[in-house]
Order: sequence, then structure tokens, then C-alpha cells
Amino acid sequence: MSNEVWVWAEQRNGQLMGVSLEILNTGSQLAQKLGREVVAVLIGYQISGLAAELVAYGANKVYTIDKPELSLYQSDVYAKILADLVQKDEPTILLLGATNVGMDLAPRVAAKLKTGLTAHCADLRIDDVGGKPLLVADVPGFGGNMVVSIACPERRPQMATVRPGVMERPSKESTRKGAIIPVEIEIRDKDFRARTVEIVEQKPEGAPLEAAEIVVAGGWGLKSVGGFKFIEELASVLGGSVAGTRPAVDANWVTEDRMIGSSGKTVAPKLFISVGASGATHFTTGFLKSKTILAVDQNPKAPIFEVCDIGICGDVAKVVPCLIGEIKKIKAG
Repeated sequence: MSNEVWVWAEQRNGQLMGVSLEILNTGSQLAQKLGREVVAVLIGYQISGLAAELVAYGANKVYTIDKPELSLYQSDVYAKILADLVQKDEPTILLLGATNVGMDLAPRVAAKLKTGLTAHCADLRIDDVGGKPLLVADVPGFGGNMVVSIACPERRPQMATVRPGVMERPSKESTRKGAIIPVEIEIRDKDFRARTVEIVEQKPEGAPLEAAEIVVAGGWGLKSVGGFKFIEELASVLGGSVAGTRPAVDANWVTEDRMIGSSGKTVAPKLFISVGASGATHFTTGFLKSKTILAVDQNPKAPIFEVCDIGICGDVAKVVPCLIGEIKKIKAG
């Protein structure tokens, strides 16, 4: 039993997914708390350069499975490879990114290993539970009105998925040393019950929300002013991106790919501005790691004021135009 902390490092088209580096950073912190090593598992084709990159970002070891048949994600085969490796080395924790691919792979692996899986985690930490150091995962639950802490005391590995943007990306140190260990496996045709022959990704319109340095998000409180006109103008003068809550999406003020929260995107910009959103937990978990949070709402008891750095209690129709005007004055010199 290795008791290591493992991270599945997802790659597509020869590029590491950003969430893989984010959970590698978290995995490294968890491993340090346990006095263990963090290990990355990399599956694909012609991936030696990516393995070295994982070492530079903090992996103590990288297991590589490098075969032409694995150049594209293959559900059955990837799950078998990862589950077989885990059964052999017995890590204590296995983390995966909650991308479309990761959300397909994680439950398959958990089922093969007969262990639990905590999905869409907002935070991960090591806590003493019943006298044992266990992985504790925080997940927004019960309609978003609370955060539930979940542990897996009996089965191993302890598995969790984390959405992109939740954790911080580590710094790269090109001089770091680590072991890159090729793993030889036999892949047979019968291992492919279904085969991926092509992956077509739809490119998002505009810049990705997760990459924006400034995000302006609106909620149902904007109904009184007829929708998102103030949000769009405020985002425009700041050079930021527009986002919204679930009610804003339902009202067709913003598209679903711009929704913030536990069932949408998680962002960590330099500045996050929330306008007309009360601050239910399922919304706030989507931006808590932002550098600065500014909130505008007319309800002085709104939960959003408990998580923001700067709060303005007032009528959106008066406050936001004032903000826009002041920003324009500053930009004009």
C-alpha cells in the first residue's frame, strides 16, 4: 500500500487541461499534510513532454501510459487502466477534474474499485475524523442552502472530482526533479466495448469566463430594471465578462454557459462584481476564490454581504449607473 495522493492528469490534443494542474496543486498540499508524495497518472499518446511538465508543476512521480490507441479518450479502456493501477499501488486519495471527460471517467473507476466518490467539490482538506486523518470534501447541497462536508472512512481510495477554476494553479519550476515511470500494459480489442473515433469541441463565444480578470454577474434583482442592460454596460466599461445566476439564465438575460455557481462555472478573477443576487450558497461557491468581491443589493440582510469584501446596499437602478459614471471619469483621466 503506497498511501500516496494520486491525480489523474487529463490531456487533450497534447495539452494538459488547466484543472489537472489545479488539482495537482491541491493534491500536493494534501500529500504534504499526510507526509506522502503526490503522483500524477497520464494516459495518452506521445506524452513524454507533458510528463516532464507535470513534474515541473509539482508531481513527485508521473506514471505514463503511452500508446497510439489511447490518443483519444476511451471510456472503458481508460477506466480499466486507472482502476488496475490503483488496485496495484493502493493510493489513499484519487483526484480527478470535473470536466466532461472527468465526469465520465470518475464514476466508472469508483464503481470498479467499489469505493465512494464525492463530486463537484468546492474545497478539499485533511481532517481528523474518528481519530484518523481523512479527506474531507465540501460540496454545496440541499438546493444550495448549505455546504455539506463528506468523508469516506472505510473504502479506499478516497475519490473526489473538482471543477475547473475552484483550486489555484501551482507555479512552474523547471528545475524540479521527479520520477517519470512508463507503465507497460496490454490493450486488446475486446477492451473496447465502444470506441471514440473523434472528439469535436464547440468553441465558446468570446473569451472563456474562467480566464476573465473581471467578472460582472447579475441576479434576479435586476428584474426591476428590465434585465441586464446595466450589467452589460458595467462589464463593458471595466473590460470584463458578463455572467449570471440561475434565475438570470432562466429569464434569458444570459446564456447558460455564463452561469456562475455549483451547477455552472467556477471563477477566480481579480475582481468579481455581484449585482442584484441575494447570495445563496449554490451561487457564491462559484466565485469565493476571487481576489476581490464587490456586491450590490438592496437587502441589507442578503447573504451576499457575508462573503463580499466590499458591499453596497442600495437600489441597483441608482448604484450601478453611479459606478459606471465614476469609472468613466477615472478612465477619462
